[in-house]
Amino acid sequence: ALKLFGGTLSPFNAWLAVRGLKTLNLRVKRQCKNALQLAGFLQEQKNVTRVLYPGLESHPQYDLAQKQFLSFGSMLAFEVKGGEKAARTVLDNVSVCNFTTSLGEIDTLIIHPASTSHVDLSAEERAAIGITDGLLRLSVGIEEIDDLLDDLAEALERV
Repeated sequence: ALKLFGGTLSPFNAWLAVRGLKTLNLRVKRQCKNALQLAGFLQEQKNVTRVLYPGLESHPQYDLAQKQFLSFGSMLAFEVKGGEKAARTVLDNVSVCNFTTSLGEIDTLIIHPASTSHVDLSAEERAAIGITDGLLRLSVGIEEIDDLLDDLAEALERV
């Protein structure tokens, strides 16, 4: 049966999945709204050199995203001036954002790709795909936007 039908959920896990689907639309809308606001905020920060989010006009595929997306998602990346040391300073000073390698939570997650998800690549390979030592990635959650803005503003002030 596994070969023909794949893995199956337990009744409880299936119930949890169906239960979670009822609020998925609300959660995703909030995450996307928060991400757009955070991206705009980060773009204005003196210690941030680059923000990658398809909802910003500065994104290289902004026009395409405008045509294809209803909203722009909850993932964004930003580069902190000062490389890995500055990125680690941000990581060490956020309190609302959680440092983890997971994605798609209702909590905002922050990660340093050069030392986690892409650690097995050489510096040259990371540079070729745009992953610098100062790059941080956010999977934006549903927290109050002011809490997220304050958290990142305080962390960036320490850079």
